[in-house]
Amino acid sequence: MAQIPGQENKEKTTALKGEQLDLLSRIDLDELMKKDEPPLNFPKTLEEFEYAFNEQGRLRHTTTGEAYVFNAREDLHRWNQKRYEALGEIITHYVYQLLETKCNLTKEIVPVDATEEEPKSFIYLSADAMSNPAKLLVLIQGCGVVRAGQWARRLIINQDLDSGTQIPFITRAQEEGYSVMVLNPNENHLEVERPAKPTPLLSPEASDEPAEKRERKDDRESKKKRDFYEKYRNPQKESETEQIPIRENGSPEEHVLYVWDHFVSKAAARNVFVVAHSYGGLSLVELMIQREAQVKNRVCAVAMTDSIHNIWHQDANKSIQEWLQQHCRNWVSSPEPLDTPVEPMLSDCPRVSAGTERHELTSWRSFNSIFQFFGEALQTGEEEETSNAVTTRSSHRTKPDHNHNDL
Repeated sequence: MAQIPGQENKEKTTALKGEQLDLLSRIDLDELMKKDEPPLNFPKTLEEFEYAFNEQGRLRHTTTGEAYVFNAREDLHRWNQKRYEALGEIITHYVYQLLETKCNLTKEIVPVDATEEEPKSFIYLSADAMSNPAKLLVLIQGCGVVRAGQWARRLIINQDLDSGTQIPFITRAQEEGYSVMVLNPNENHLEVERPAKPTPLLSPEASDEPAEKRERKDDRESKKKRDFYEKYRNPQKESETEQIPIRENGSPEEHVLYVWDHFVSKAAARNVFVVAHSYGGLSLVELMIQREAQVKNRVCAVAMTDSIHNIWHQDANKSIQEWLQQHCRNWVSSPEPLDTPVEPMLSDCPRVSAGTERHELTSWRSFNSIFQFFGEALQTGEEEETSNAVTTRSSHRTKPDHNHNDL
């Protein structure tokens, strides 16, 4: 009988797939994981990790003096990733300690009326955050794993504390008479482990099932094994979890709005200044859309660093766009020297180079320029206030009566 063209190749492919599935079915993946991958149990402190920050704020091994090495175990990407994440959690709490001890900030729970039982988050405030009548600095980081006080975890671990944390901004602000609020826009939910589902018992009549039904079941079992193998190869969570959102703080945008309503808007400062990195810029524009009049009345200047906001997608009206043009500046990743004007993609706010092409470094590289920008904005605002006050006083003066004759 003549063979249909391509049939031989199709049969070979089918046979090969069958062999692969048969091989997977014989692999005990639990044993494979135990054999090839060390336990995912990692130290809980920097000391146990055998790392410490030196006088320059750089993370170094306490014995070798070397920088952190991601690939501690060759060909074990999943294990290395889990180790990095465990170190990142320690770094987060280390930065919290620095905010409290070095910067003298205090933790404020949100929601402000949270009960003991419900999920909650927090922000950090300087002692005069609500009472300083002059200047308030608000810091908003981007999205992801970073928490209060951080710009980029990668920089903290691989470069230094100055470039990766908000601490230099806080200390400089305090030296220059600002009060400070450090937001925590990525702490949006409480993550709890989902109870494991009980394994269903095999039916005693399973062996009497029709062959076609058994084949479909075998295919499903093979898929499970393949999926499990992929889970082994890729860095994923070990157990299934569910997220319980934090009331009124379930997203970065909600958090920024909540902090504005309950803290910033109630602070005594006449002039509010904002540094917003990456997604923080988007959250700030969203705040303006929700509280336009309040923001315009209180915020003196906004420094964005590689912000990902989009005035068109976010439906920012013309008056918001005009305000951003006058009161905002965006330091973007660029090969150009620091503060070089960069052609704007949208007509929202002026863009200048941060002096680096690395997104996560834009805040640190533009550090001095941002405070200079704030100083100039404050001076301009004070001059306008003085000018308006003089104009107001002049308009209220009683004009002399030139028709009156003194005798």
